[in-house]
Amino acid sequence: MLTDEYRYKILRKLEAEPETSQRELARELGISLGKVNFCLNALIEKGLVKANNFRHSQNKKGYIYLLTPSGVEEKAKITVQFLKYKLAEYEAIKAEIQQLQHDIESNVRSK
Repeated sequence: MLTDEYRYKILRKLEAEPETSQRELARELGISLGKVNFCLNALIEKGLVKANNFRHSQNKKGYIYLLTPSGVEEKAKITVQFLKYKLAEYEAIKAEIQQLQHDIESNVRSK
């Protein structure tokens, strides 16, 4: 359930904004609150993220999510993997577009 894509996006968001709530993460990622909770707990279990309560928060359930040194290292590895995946996806889409353009040009010439 915790794919590299979600792991990457969650780690990136938490590194940039550690005070992000689970609801904000769910809304931003387009996934359920339960899935965000599951993913965060998995990252905490793996020692990649540490959750601390806000000390002076009005919302006593508010947490700050900090990447551990292992989490920073994992984020760097996942970033490279995610970039490779997205570049391959881009190349496949680019090839498909070129094929479609070729098909259109062939159809126009044959008429």
